[in-house]
Parts: sequence; structure tokens; C-alpha cells
Amino acid sequence: MSKTIRFAVALAAVLFVGAMGFAQSGEATYKAKCQSCHGAEGTPNPGIAKMMGVKPANDAAVKAHSEAQMIAITTDGKGKMPAFKGKLTDAQIKDSVAYFRTFAK
Repeated sequence: MSKTIRFAVALAAVLFVGAMGFAQSGEATYKAKCQSCHGAEGTPNPGIAKMMGVKPANDAAVKAHSEAQMIAITTDGKGKMPAFKGKLTDAQIKDSVAYFRTFAK
């Protein structure tokens, strides 16, 4: 195998492992901090949805929020959703929002 091919394979492996770490990090944070209200797959329990006003990830109003808006809502809180500033790092918030956004597709 030539040096170029070995380098390309090694680079691809590093990028893949890095991407897997990102996904697992966001997923782990979501499961620990968000899942109880937003549901395992972005669909809240009907009782929670009614009581807390939580909408599913695939709801048009939720999908209309940009990633930056969702990060701000998670950081500062909104309505009955508590603020996670100081409870989670900026990276954890960003990763968990990215994970949540995968449910809207």
C-alpha cells in the first residue's frame, strides 16, 4: 500500500472515531439531562407534553428553530424548561442539541 493510501485510510479512521465520540457525547448528555421530558426519540410522553408544553422534535414550531436558537433556549431556559447554564458545558449543550435535532428528520 502506498504512503498516500495509508495516510488517507488513517485520516478517515481518525475522523470516523472523532465523529462517533461526538455522537456518543451528545447522546449521553441527552439521555441524562433531556430524555425525561423530551422522550427517548424526541417525542415526549403525552402527560409531560400537556403539563409542560413540550413539543416533539418533528413539530414544525420546533423544527423552525435554528441550532443557535436551540442552544440559547437550552442554555438560558424558556417557559417551563430550566436553564442548563452552569449545569452543562457549552460543548455538552451544543452536542445534545445536535443529537436532539437528529430526531426531527
